[in-house]
Amino acid sequence: MISEKANSIFKAVIDKYHIKDDVDQDFKNPYDADKDLLSHLLYRKCWIDTVQWHYEDIIRDPEISPEDALVIKRKIDASNQDRTDTVEYIDSYFLEKYKSIKVKDNAKINTESPAWGIDRLSILALKIYHMREEAERKDASQNHRQKSQDKLDVLLEQRQDLSTAIDQLMEDIAKGDKYMKVYKQMKMYNDDEMNPVLRNRK
Repeated sequence: MISEKANSIFKAVIDKYHIKDDVDQDFKNPYDADKDLLSHLLYRKCWIDTVQWHYEDIIRDPEISPEDALVIKRKIDASNQDRTDTVEYIDSYFLEKYKSIKVKDNAKINTESPAWGIDRLSILALKIYHMREEAERKDASQNHRQKSQDKLDVLLEQRQDLSTAIDQLMEDIAKGDKYMKVYKQMKMYNDDEMNPVLRNRK
């Protein structure tokens, strides 16, 4: 099941990141893209999300200087683009994998592609990790820990439901009951021609 593979890799990524817990630490993907492209992409995807999660924490520091905030904002922008690109690479992997499947005449299309479902699974893994931290915080009140545990229980249920939905989607695609149709994000604000601010500075 794709969800089991993804959830296992996401946990490994998040645990690895928090050994140093530093947004500037070196990134090394343990999966060779030539030998296991999907695992390589899943690992990269979650690493991007994990670093960005901590960028988002840093930029919310009320005492951060405007200069430092701008640097982090630029890093978040770049990370968002990297995230989108990686999701599209994952979808390209699935398109290639299932290109020979004969789609049934009554096949339906899903509201989102498999990779965007996996994207949400990666974010859920981060929410679960950090909500569990809050539920187990020794310096927090019992009330805080209990509220965090209640939220954690919901997140765990949500992950189970999302995992099931992703696996069912992949099964439907493999059987030709559903078909993939992927639209590129076509973000305009990073494009020198489409963003009028960037265009006018040329």
